[in-house]
Amino acid sequence: MSTVLKTDKIQEIQRLKEDQFVTRRATVFSLEEVLYDPFPVLDHGFVRVIDYMGDDSAIVQAARVSYGKGTKMVNEDKGLINYLMRHRHSTPFEMCEMKFHVKLPIFVARQWIRHRTANVNDYSQRYSILDKEFYMPSPDQLATQSTTNRQGRDEVLQGEQAAHVLNILREDALRAYDHYEEMLNEDINGTILDPSRPGLARELARMNLPVNFYTQWYWKVDLHNLMHFLSLRADPHAQYEIRVYAEVMLDILKKWVPITYDAFMDYRVGATSLSAKSLTVVKALLKGELLDQASSGMSPREWRELHQMLELEPQAVLKENKG
Repeated sequence: MSTVLKTDKIQEIQRLKEDQFVTRRATVFSLEEVLYDPFPVLDHGFVRVIDYMGDDSAIVQAARVSYGKGTKMVNEDKGLINYLMRHRHSTPFEMCEMKFHVKLPIFVARQWIRHRTANVNDYSQRYSILDKEFYMPSPDQLATQSTTNRQGRDEVLQGEQAAHVLNILREDALRAYDHYEEMLNEDINGTILDPSRPGLARELARMNLPVNFYTQWYWKVDLHNLMHFLSLRADPHAQYEIRVYAEVMLDILKKWVPITYDAFMDYRVGATSLSAKSLTVVKALLKGELLDQASSGMSPREWRELHQMLELEPQAVLKENKG
């Protein structure tokens, strides 16, 4: 069992895993095997599956009810799920749900919560004292600000510069937590530090903590919205600290609904969409017709992105067409 959980939580999970139930509900053996187990993420975080509803067959069942005869031509479940994914029929995927327990840095939670299509119950810092756990990035994630992307990273800091930044992050977090405990006048175990004075209310003492401290929540989401979350957050352009959570959840998705996972990776993650102008350019290139950025009606950035996607050099294509 992973060390990301405290001893009492590990014992609780072991007790839960010992329970067995007879049910007529759909169950997925590969998911049952890892139910409740923490998948470590970053230095103190994790993702756990707490509960789930449905499987690949539930999607097929829902689709055949809602679309009727129109889908009966697709005989196999895989073919139907591929059809639904390919044509973005989202409702059947909403019939499946999963409940996660996630431990994550507060600044990652702020990104995550922008996906307003799930039910969330966050750890209450008004009721409980926050653990003394904060995220410290590994040296290979300490990068400078990108000069071309306002929300991206560039070159990795090296040597003394990296050590200096890590030292600042560690010292600030430790100092803030010491002051947090001082204002509370109690520690994580509820022990009063100074009986001669009252402690500040927990809902006020928390405001001094930096956003690299860890929080926890239960996050319940349907399959359609889970895949939308993963399509954005498992993307190589997503911030590393949320992307690693999404990558773990992709593996969980594969265990849960393997047919849907394959369709998702094929038609969403590994696919791309073309604008009307882009499609016109692609058709022209296939016909060997001469098109440049100005005549395409696309912006220079769109023009570059299209050719990068097609793994073509814009100028090289034009020279070939001139011949």
